Amino acid sequence: MGYTTGVTGEFTITPPLTWNEIKNSPFSPYPPAGDDRLELVLRVDEENIETDDGPLIRRTASALVMVDIDEYRAHNLLNVVQQAIDAFPGHVFTGRLECEGEENTDLWRVVIHDGRAVRVEPRIVWPDEDGA
Repeated sequence: MGYTTGVTGEFTITPPLTWNEIKNSPFSPYPPAGDDRLELVLRVDEENIETDDGPLIRRTASALVMVDIDEYRAHNLLNVVQQAIDAFPGHVFTGRLECEGEENTDLWRVVIHDGRAVRVEPRIVWPDEDGA
């Protein structure tokens, strides 16, 4: 056991990744990477295309999402997000991951600013007591 963090959300990828970018990536959901993948994985979309030679499946990755992990410990999450950004130059990642630890005050996000994964923590602001 240990301190765990729930993570939701995703990063969309523009333009979507091609099969050549997906297939050997450590973020691929397919083997061999799929056998020992990281906590983030590419969401792969499949499109069936009819050709003169028969059906063709086109696979592209439009998002980076969390793998369903029981008792996830988010110690390395920022580094893994940055690793994904660095692995796919020429693509823009937008969105965020919402992170919530076991303690009710442990809330934070992973966002991307200028190509860098950044941890953002909320600010608690008390209302002005004179105006209350």
